[in-house]
Amino acid sequence: MARVPTRDDAFELLKKYTKSENLIKHALAVESVMRHFAELLGEDAEKWGIIGLVHDLDYEMYPDQHCVKVREILEQEGWPEDYIKAIQSHGWKICVDVEPTERMEKVLYTIDELTGLIAATALMRPDKSIMSTTLKSVKKKWKQKSFAAGVNREVIEEGARMLGMDLDQVIEETIKGMQKVASEIGLLGDFKAE
Repeated sequence: MARVPTRDDAFELLKKYTKSENLIKHALAVESVMRHFAELLGEDAEKWGIIGLVHDLDYEMYPDQHCVKVREILEQEGWPEDYIKAIQSHGWKICVDVEPTERMEKVLYTIDELTGLIAATALMRPDKSIMSTTLKSVKKKWKQKSFAAGVNREVIEEGARMLGMDLDQVIEETIKGMQKVASEIGLLGDFKAE
């Protein structure tokens, strides 16, 4: 019988399988953005956040089995099937053939790579802060293919299309979601509120 995990369960599990500080910061960023989108779309923010938090659970220990090993881990933990499928589907066309079909899955698929691009953009700002990062600054960096070259921009574009959302809106809302955890993800920088 699957039981619904709590945020504490999810964070404990994340720390068990993930030692890299950067991966933990990425997990916190994705969690916050998932919560933000859930609130925006009138969905379950707690559930969406938990899924965002553990989406890369198997990445550090099992990089060759990313989005595959996570099923085994979460089944052993007794997690519900819809959580597991959502987490697996963010690797669609990259490392698994589990297609994102639910709205929650499509959001995760879209914003996972995007948080990386936005974080890299924020670190290039004079104040190194997500708080001063704008749509315009992200779009400028977006066009430079050599900038954050590991970020798959096609995945982000495809995800936005799947969601039926304008790419600019997706970027803006992702920035807002990340701003909510600026200090936890190391992107508060030298921001001075005016």
